[in-house]
Amino acid sequence: MQPIAPGSTIGILGGGQLGRMLAIAAARLGYRCHIYAPEQDPPASEVAAHTTRAGYTDADAMARFAAACAVVTYEFENIPFEPVAAIAQKVAVRPGVEALRITQDRLFEKTFCNERGVATAPFRAVASVEDLKTAIAELGLPLVLKTRRMGYDGKGQVKLERADQAEAAFTALKSDALIAEGFVAFQRELSVVLARNADGCIVSWGPVENIHRNHILWRTYAPARLSDALRSEAERIAATLAEGLDYVGVLAVELFDCGDRLLVNEMAPRVHNSGHWTLDAAVTSQFEQHIRAICGLPLGSGERLCDAVMENLIGDEIAAWVDLLAEPKTKLHLYGKTEARPGRKMGHVNRLYPLGSLPQP
Repeated sequence: MQPIAPGSTIGILGGGQLGRMLAIAAARLGYRCHIYAPEQDPPASEVAAHTTRAGYTDADAMARFAAACAVVTYEFENIPFEPVAAIAQKVAVRPGVEALRITQDRLFEKTFCNERGVATAPFRAVASVEDLKTAIAELGLPLVLKTRRMGYDGKGQVKLERADQAEAAFTALKSDALIAEGFVAFQRELSVVLARNADGCIVSWGPVENIHRNHILWRTYAPARLSDALRSEAERIAATLAEGLDYVGVLAVELFDCGDRLLVNEMAPRVHNSGHWTLDAAVTSQFEQHIRAICGLPLGSGERLCDAVMENLIGDEIAAWVDLLAEPKTKLHLYGKTEARPGRKMGHVNRLYPLGSLPQP
C-alpha cells in the first residue's frame, strides 16, 4: 500500500469526540481533516480544516466530500451503509465497507464470530412475538432482546425475566429486526483494542477491564486483571476477527470474562472509549495508530508506559474540571460540547500509575 503523504486530506464521517481526537492526531502527523456530519457545529469541526454539514443520504454532498479526500474513515458505525458503499467506489474507505456492514447488525456480527470459531452468547433472530417465544423456549430465561441495529449505551434492549413479558418487550422495541441473546453470567467485562494495517501487521494494547454505570462506560482499567492464558486468548480472538474482516484501522472487541472462557459481546469498527487511556499511557495512542493504519504508515508501538484508569465525565460531572486539573498525574480531556445533558459524554480523565501499581476496580 502506497503511503498517503502528509498534507493530504483525511475525511471523517461523524463529528463527535472520536472524530475530534482523530483530527488532533492527524494534525500532529501533518494531515488535514475534513469532517462530514449533519449536526450544527459538531465538536470535531473545531479542530478540522474543513466541515461539510449535510445528511449521510445526501448523495451529491457525499460525492463532493469524497472527491476532496485522499482517504475516508468513520468515527461511529451507525451510519447508513449504502452511501458509504457508494463513495467507496470513488475513494478508499478504511476500515472497509464490509466491516461496517457486519458490525452494524448484531445478527450479522455474532454469526460472523461463530463462523470463525469465536464464541458468543447463544442467540436467535427475532422478527415476531412468535419468534421471541421460540427463542425463550430454546435459550431459556433470563434473556436480552435487542434491536439488531442502532443500539448503544443500553438503548434498544430489554431484559426478559418471565415468558409472559414477551409481547410487551417485542412491542417496546418497535422493530421486527431483533435479536434474542441468552443471558451470560460473567465475572467482568473486557475489551481488546488493536490496530491492523493493509499488510496484515497487528499491534494490540492488550485487554483492559471495563466498568459500566447505567449502561454507559464509567471506568477502564489498563491492564485487565487476567491470567496469562486468558490474556493471550483475548488477543487471539481480537486478531482472528480483524484478520477475518481484512481490517485496516483500529478495531475494538468487547468480551465477557466467564472465568474459564471468553465470549465476544460485540465489535466496534473504530477507535473506542475503552482505548482513551492510550492518549497518555502508551507510546502510540489509538488515535494516532488509526491515522497511521488508514494512511499506510508504519504502525507505532503499543507498549504501555504506565498503568492507567480512564474515567468518563458524564453530564454535569464536567463541572469538576478545575478540581480534576489539580490532581497530580491526572490528564483531562474535554470534548468541546456546550451542553451537559444527562448521559452525555463531555470528556474523560486518565489517572496514571507506575507500572504494576494499578488500583483495584
